[in-house]
Amino acid sequence: MRRISKLTRVAVGVASLALAATACGGTSSENNDGGGSKEDLGLAIAYDIGGKGDQSFNDAAYAGLTKAKDEFGYKTADVEPTEGETDADKEQRLASLARQGYNPVIGVGFAYGPAMKAVAAKYPKTTFGIVDSVVEGDNVASLVFAEEQASYLAGVAAAKATKTKTVGFVGGVDIPLIHKFEAGYKQGVQDTDPEVKVIPQYLTQTAEEGGFSSPDKGKAAAEGQIEKKADVVYQAAGLSGQGVIEAAAKAKVWSIGVDSDQYKQEALAAYKDYILTSALKDVGGAVYTLAKSVEDGKPLTGTQVFDLKVNGVGLSESNPKMAEVPGLTDAVAKAEEGIVDGSIKVRTE
Repeated sequence: MRRISKLTRVAVGVASLALAATACGGTSSENNDGGGSKEDLGLAIAYDIGGKGDQSFNDAAYAGLTKAKDEFGYKTADVEPTEGETDADKEQRLASLARQGYNPVIGVGFAYGPAMKAVAAKYPKTTFGIVDSVVEGDNVASLVFAEEQASYLAGVAAAKATKTKTVGFVGGVDIPLIHKFEAGYKQGVQDTDPEVKVIPQYLTQTAEEGGFSSPDKGKAAAEGQIEKKADVVYQAAGLSGQGVIEAAAKAKVWSIGVDSDQYKQEALAAYKDYILTSALKDVGGAVYTLAKSVEDGKPLTGTQVFDLKVNGVGLSESNPKMAEVPGLTDAVAKAEEGIVDGSIKVRTE
């Protein structure tokens, strides 16, 4: 699984570095001319729901910020969301970062879409980035991923690892983005073993209800699936996923992590023996790539797609027990080759 290993080395190495460091927020005099001050201030990120410390999506973005900060030697900022915030709150946050001179300014998560579109137009000399959404603008880079491809590989792994022929999927919020995770996972399971049943469950209908930020909800959902004989549970639920992982470990069944290599996350160390693998999404790499493009004077704009072909997604292989599951390694490698060469078309819904 050469391609998988490469992504694991890059994403996990950056993530481990970031989680061991402390963010450095910079300030400067306000700049109202619509431009940034690259000589003084660099990358700024505004977190999605759950914030830093989710051991998943937001922490992956922070990994990219930390790498940029260390490599380019400039000041950075990372800003937490507030509970129950509006688009106007997000717009104010992004505008404040741009006005201070940070460049690029990245909104981590699709929820920043409306705010990004409004603010980017007001600060044409600042490069903006948004993760998991497409926003049109001459100075906006939309950083999107083929989550369904990584999820397909997770489904292959789950089908090989299950002994009960029943596996679960826990999605944080019932939205199109998370549907991509479910669709790829189900297809990977069914293509590998049509006899395996997939039990899907979404924690909430909206992000405001805590679907991405409530470990207790994730734990309860996983416990319910385990009661129905699921012995592998894949979660795409942000901070809520920690509850899924905890429940699986306590029941001594497999969990599958998401976004970051959760087997290597210090906060999840007590459960790592039961984290079979993680569907990786190199958010940190995308964040760093945009920061480097600005630093090099050639800022990326438009839609930037990170898929399996460019190592933007993949499957971790950190847990040595993964190699002990009969046929798993070979099946994942074969599936990966099929996705890359186009012989396997992964569904998104």
